[in-house]
Amino acid sequence: MLRHIDNPAQRVRVFGRGEMLASGYSPTGLTTAVRRGAVLRPRGGAYLHPDTAQDVVDAVRVGGRLACVSELARLGVYVRDHSALHVHLDRSASRLRDLPRDARRHWRPLQRCPHPGDATVDVFDAVIQAIGCQDPDDAVATIDSALHLGLLREDELDELFRHLDAGKRQLRNLVDGRSEAGTETLVRLMLRAFKVTVELQVVFVGVGRVDLVVDGWLVIECDSRAHHSDWESQRRDRRRDQALAALGYCVYRPIAEDILYRPERVVAALRGLLRRPRRRPNR
Repeated sequence: MLRHIDNPAQRVRVFGRGEMLASGYSPTGLTTAVRRGAVLRPRGGAYLHPDTAQDVVDAVRVGGRLACVSELARLGVYVRDHSALHVHLDRSASRLRDLPRDARRHWRPLQRCPHPGDATVDVFDAVIQAIGCQDPDDAVATIDSALHLGLLREDELDELFRHLDAGKRQLRNLVDGRSEAGTETLVRLMLRAFKVTVELQVVFVGVGRVDLVVDGWLVIECDSRAHHSDWESQRRDRRRDQALAALGYCVYRPIAEDILYRPERVVAALRGLLRRPRRRPNR
């Protein structure tokens, strides 16, 4: 009887017992459905679709809504770490004893008023919360990712930054929704230290689109295991690199784990490559 939500960007709905009975369940049938796992009941009087993500179930269990980096990770937005459960709670919440030890509580009033049955906060509020919970570079990467995925609009940015602390508002000038991955944003931000020109998502005839072009001659492609792990993908990448080399471009492919966890290695490589200016190839 529960309606399945195919669009993950749509917030998950919590149904009350009265709604479940009105939808066609009898009291006995509802109890049986819960026992069989056809319906989830994370707490008394609250029911969820059986395919609901576990983080959402845990947030509803404690009487809150999934928030911040936890909600953004559910939607596929880049966040650095979502291992801890982030939950938005009303000031009057009474189930705090049920919160996991490592859970992060969010209390500040929401800017997008949720429906009483919503199990998650709006993306707009989740981004505001995530900016406060992450380092500046990761916060910019989160905003870029939400923009790229269409979950946040460009015309919402000014309003979003008005709700941030003064120290975070300076990040506004660093946002660029053309980045297709958080790692691209992080490398772009690393390049600021070298005072170079950076172009995003540049298309080369016969090659396709590349992530970054630095000073007109250095192509940077940010690789991840998800999209470059099989041999066929690696063959395609190497042939693209070969075609770019034939055009006079140098290609650098930092891997995601170095960008995220060993950035000093990526910075050292960039420094070595950019130490001497090179001639810009003719496109």
